[in-house]
Amino acid sequence: MKVVICGAAGQLGSELVIRFKEEGHEVLAYDLDLDITDFDLIMSKVPELKPDLLINSAAHVNADEAELKPEISYRVNFTGTQNLALAAQKVGCPLVFISSDYVFDGEKGTPYTEFDEPNPLGVYGKAKLAAERYIVSVLNQYYIFRTQWIFGKYSKRDFVKSILKNAKEKGELRVVTDETGSPTSACDLAQIIYLVSTSGKFGTYHATNSGVCSRFEFAKEILDIAGWSEILVQPILYKELNLPCPRPKYSPLENMNLRLQGFPSPRPYGEPLKEYISWLLREGIV
Repeated sequence: MKVVICGAAGQLGSELVIRFKEEGHEVLAYDLDLDITDFDLIMSKVPELKPDLLINSAAHVNADEAELKPEISYRVNFTGTQNLALAAQKVGCPLVFISSDYVFDGEKGTPYTEFDEPNPLGVYGKAKLAAERYIVSVLNQYYIFRTQWIFGKYSKRDFVKSILKNAKEKGELRVVTDETGSPTSACDLAQIIYLVSTSGKFGTYHATNSGVCSRFEFAKEILDIAGWSEILVQPILYKELNLPCPRPKYSPLENMNLRLQGFPSPRPYGEPLKEYISWLLREGIV
């Protein structure tokens, strides 16, 4: 199978390239060298490549910047995805799109399933939801994966790295207690995406590692695993950070559709977290 991956240099895109290549597929990896927001470019280039599967892991993920400069988020997260959906339609291949827990408002009080109604609070979530709905409106063959709190080797800066670097530099931390989700390994997520997107079981999936924690609890766990449990972590509320983007307070994603379709249950997030932190410390990255 020929797989075209956009956003291939990102933390998830890098893992997807590795995963599909390991399984013997032909992978054509593009990043900034293929501008997904350029309609004419996408509509000429993608059909020329003749992919059997088109993956969009390119995204503008800075939710706070999205509130201040909405057009940037909409251009990449919606228009870029719109272009790829139209290209996939022209080619006749399935499209993979990576969405987010930010499509929900966090008010449900229990983990969200694929059957809950979205209600995004900010621009980033609105752009992702608009992209989801556009894909569904023009394609019959698609895989939409909602995920959250991704960490992994190819990230420039994720929550795990930030906690360890700030702990090392500052000696203490301030972390919010009123934001709750499911930490997700980019490597494990890539495996889920691989299994589902080669199955022919089209649809929308929640894809995270299992387990739920607050940002505060996650930070404490990161420090414990690193052997830095003596670092003081001060609990604060999200509003104290004065950030532009409203976050869903409680938005763990339940992987219901993975179960319904008979896919393996994802690992508890603590397992890949230990592997990742061991690698960060061994490589001297933090």
